[in-house]
Amino acid sequence: MIRVNINRASTGRIHSFTMEGHADFAGHGQDIVCAGASAVSFGAINAVLSLTSAEPAIEQSSDGGFLSCTIPDDLPDEVDNQVQLLMKGMVVSLQTIERDYGKYIKITFN
Repeated sequence: MIRVNINRASTGRIHSFTMEGHADFAGHGQDIVCAGASAVSFGAINAVLSLTSAEPAIEQSSDGGFLSCTIPDDLPDEVDNQVQLLMKGMVVSLQTIERDYGKYIKITFN
């Protein structure tokens, strides 16, 4: 199962997220849950890097079973608003995957 942990401040601001595990929906190269979750999360990170001046801290494992992204706390308001919109879009997309494939992906909020 893929476990996604979204860490939010009391204001609702997304501070970081982690994604770990494997969906095991299908075999390697055929797993649409894994492919979807990976595309959504990496797409969001790439959008932050390409479309804003933010430089999140990113960690990932070589086997593809772990991804962590931490958004800096000291961003200018305009940049933080852009990053938050991209992160919220990522969450909506992951929730859509979870709604249809909840046996293979679980999202928690802290």
